[in-house]
Amino acid sequence: MTLQVYYDLLSQPSRAVVLFLKANKIPYEDRRINLGKGEHFSEEFSKINPFQRVPVIVDGDFPLMESIGILRYLCREKDVPDHWYPKDSKAQAKVDEYLEWQHLNTRLQCSMYFQCKWLNPMLSGKPPKPDRVKAFEERMVKSLDDMENKWLKNKPYLAADHLTIADLFGACEVEQTRIAGYDPRFGRPKLSAWLDRVRQDLLPHYDVVHGPLNKLAAYKGELPSSVSKL
Repeated sequence: MTLQVYYDLLSQPSRAVVLFLKANKIPYEDRRINLGKGEHFSEEFSKINPFQRVPVIVDGDFPLMESIGILRYLCREKDVPDHWYPKDSKAQAKVDEYLEWQHLNTRLQCSMYFQCKWLNPMLSGKPPKPDRVKAFEERMVKSLDDMENKWLKNKPYLAADHLTIADLFGACEVEQTRIAGYDPRFGRPKLSAWLDRVRQDLLPHYDVVHGPLNKLAAYKGELPSSVSKL
């Protein structure tokens, strides 16, 4: 069966899925959806995902939305090392523990800060509102501090003493803040060391997948004229 992957590397969950596929040498058919050009709103893509979001996979005749569900499925269905999403019930539960926590924390707070400070102004042409940026930044900082002081307090990775899919989602969300000019490493030595560790574990794929993000991060929060060609 042919695995088709619909994604955009400027999407945090898309990067997590593509990074997993590349790291595990899982062949797939590349179906990039350019968010900057609004391709996710097309009638064709809406038939694949009526919620008009990426990533989406189609494994043979089996379509699947939602990045966490996608990686759990791939861990079960493909020949990948057990460390990603352990079969042991308790070890797996620790991975799920972070994945459930992130929904209202790193995923929500980093995304809202990024959207408020950078994405919405880029799309609308209107400057961000300082009070809203400050409010979202405070919530994001709380989540990042929780990663530093709780999740990474006594272990090298988020859910275990080795790399899991939790680290893919965590790293991709944290990295996104750099586009908006925020340095998530500053004042967080454990988080910084963890990011370095995850990157080293996944080279060269980590740098390839984060290539578009790194280009935008070079603007240090300034708004480029367009992201559609990245």
